Amino acid sequence: MGARTKARKRALDILFSSDVRGDDLAVALAAEARRAAGEPAREASWLYAREIVDGIVDHRDEIDEHIVTHSRDWKIERMPAVDRALLRIGVWEILHNDQVPTAVAIDEAVELAKEFSTDESGAFVHGVLARVARAG
Repeated sequence: MGARTKARKRALDILFSSDVRGDDLAVALAAEARRAAGEPAREASWLYAREIVDGIVDHRDEIDEHIVTHSRDWKIERMPAVDRALLRIGVWEILHNDQVPTAVAIDEAVELAKEFSTDESGAFVHGVLARVARAG
């Protein structure tokens, strides 16, 4: 598994735990930073995970607006927390990270949805992210 895939999983963990616990995202990120300091072998995945989460913090309103607009009648609060986190990661990568091809961002989010969420989540995440990508 590549460093970016591992980083996406770490970002998912941070976003999910913050969401479920109701913690501020900055608090969750700081806790992960403390853990990462003791894991120098995982530094590459930590750096990209932090970039993802920082990017989501910086563009949260825009990202959530894209999710709401393209999720076809799904309120963001009603989405499973894992799906919500994966959509935020995918939208951030599609709109704000030119180093990741759109198809890769979508595929990675879908694979994580299949692994960590409901049976329908892979198709749901794919559909929303594909619509975001088409809208540009």
